[in-house]
Amino acid sequence: MRVALGCQKAFDALLLEAAFDAGIRTFDTARAYGESERELGKFLRARNENARVVTKGGMREGWRPDGRARALREDLDASLEALGGVPIDTYLVHAPDPEVPWATTMRALAKIRDEKLVKRVGVCNVTRKQLDEALDIAPIEVVQVALGAGSDAALRGGVVARCIARGIEVMAHSPLGGPKKAPKLSHDAALRAIARRHASSPQDIVIAALLDLHASIVPVVGATRPETAHASANASRIVLTEEDRAALEARFGFRGMLAPKPLANPTGAEVVLVMGLQGSGKSTRAAEYVARGFDRLNRDERGGTLRGLHAEMSARLGAGAMKLVLDNTYTTRVQRHDAIAAAHASGAIVRGVWVDVSLEEAQRNVIERMLSVHGRLLEPNEMARMKDPSGIAPNVLFRTLRDLEPPSDDERFASLERVPFVRKPTTHGEGARFHVGWQPNATDAWIADMRAKAEKDGAQFVYCTHEGGPPRCWCRPPLPGLLLAFAEAHGVDLARSVVISSTTVHRKMAEIVGARFEEM
Repeated sequence: MRVALGCQKAFDALLLEAAFDAGIRTFDTARAYGESERELGKFLRARNENARVVTKGGMREGWRPDGRARALREDLDASLEALGGVPIDTYLVHAPDPEVPWATTMRALAKIRDEKLVKRVGVCNVTRKQLDEALDIAPIEVVQVALGAGSDAALRGGVVARCIARGIEVMAHSPLGGPKKAPKLSHDAALRAIARRHASSPQDIVIAALLDLHASIVPVVGATRPETAHASANASRIVLTEEDRAALEARFGFRGMLAPKPLANPTGAEVVLVMGLQGSGKSTRAAEYVARGFDRLNRDERGGTLRGLHAEMSARLGAGAMKLVLDNTYTTRVQRHDAIAAAHASGAIVRGVWVDVSLEEAQRNVIERMLSVHGRLLEPNEMARMKDPSGIAPNVLFRTLRDLEPPSDDERFASLERVPFVRKPTTHGEGARFHVGWQPNATDAWIADMRAKAEKDGAQFVYCTHEGGPPRCWCRPPLPGLLLAFAEAHGVDLARSVVISSTTVHRKMAEIVGARFEEM
């Protein structure tokens, strides 16, 4: 039966017995689910029947991912011990850890498979980019993602399509939207109408819709009561009609998201998406289109959400607008899918312009914009409160880069132009010599002493006094805020300047702004 039973709380014997009686033989659990593995292992040993056990590792208390190789192996060993000899069919990484390179986690997963400790390995809760990176390293056979009523990002982002193309099983967790949302499906008019035709429930129809969408999809139904296990099994026996499929597509749009169709009846309208990291120069590119007669839509200027911006785009296209340019980060395939789908629904083609910029150049641009608007580097608490692009903090750029999925040719763009960022050379003022310091909560005496040493060397002393940890300010080396702020305030040409130090951190700082580095 192509339905799995999952339970974040401990499985109990009555629930598992009901699942077996209903024909369910796949059970989804995790090391992070407390006693769930132990109870499942105890039941299966007593039952002495074959079942497929899918479990997950790499998650700590408080639902914090832990992608370290050692942590993944420790979780696997603990799962094997808890199951008490019941073999693990499929072992999954619970979620990518933003603090551990994904490649490190995937190498550890590949080693687990190579050592034949489990039959199959896979990943959970990934983007298309993360999946593709995983496939380059580990023999991924299973991907588990949220998919169902209210959860369609894996379809919009191309994860499910990639899995189907590669013959990878898709385990759809939270198909009913979770315990709080699942009961609300009983009030859904479209689902109720279909359910009446099959003497079933709206919840069963959602499960049937996923099963009908593609043979690779296995719904993972969370259950705490035996009745739910029986209902899930009943859903697998529903045979949907073409009328049902049409109604479900109108309600959820699953098939259209899985295999989007090209624009059928273009109106001649054109939408340009200018995309890239914050500080990549999108505004400059958008201005070029405005000069050519395009109307600009930008979330930073208008506020609100991308969904609201796309709604306005649709309204303008419906009112006869023929040329629109939207310059937003569009970090993920999901965000771009939504923009393209909205434009196509109004008959407009979409052209993509990707401004390709390095992190260092983006950082410099963000800092220079901050100095231009505010005349100084903002404090961490000021940046935390701001929603204006002139107040972007370092962690915002780092987070964007971590989540970034550069656009690709399979996203239904009429054309996709990749434009490398090129900084225009500027020459103004004389150069300067710099000593750079960082001392959290520095005293006046320390500052005076360091400044005196710099003056003996004919240098300026620039310094940061913010605390350690992940950088929350732009003045902590190697971030170039100190040098850029000094240059802006005193008319200094950094290309003619010298950073004098003995540390590689300051060498990197000099490289970012084009200054020369001199060993102290």
